[in-house]
Amino acid sequence: MTPLLKMEEYSQKVMDHFMNPRNVGVIEDADGIGEVGNPVCGDIMKMYLKIKDNVITEVKFQTFGCGAAVATSSMATELILGKTLEEALEISNKTVAEALNGLPPIKMHCSNLAEQAIKSAIDNYKKKNNLSNNVNDK
Repeated sequence: MTPLLKMEEYSQKVMDHFMNPRNVGVIEDADGIGEVGNPVCGDIMKMYLKIKDNVITEVKFQTFGCGAAVATSSMATELILGKTLEEALEISNKTVAEALNGLPPIKMHCSNLAEQAIKSAIDNYKKKNNLSNNVNDK
């Protein structure tokens, strides 16, 4: 069983993105959709992208999981909005965690899911449009 964390163990930024998540929702006509999950903790993230001229013009997410999972999803959407696909693919779990002023070590897996959701959504877009190899093959 995962130990309970106290609110003080989360940065103000994590708490803000958990309590007031940005870009929550679904894009019905999304150009790319990525869904990832962690079977150990049960968290599931789904990310939706609109892409025009190789730039992410809109991003939404749905996350079913803990507060850290919601916060990392929210931050990931802010980090990739307006970026080219190549720039978005450079976003790592560490980038997401650092942008949130850190995560407790036991919650770092949530930032892994955020990174994987970005890559999965971009991969889905590329496959739909016959645009090159799987981004996860790198």
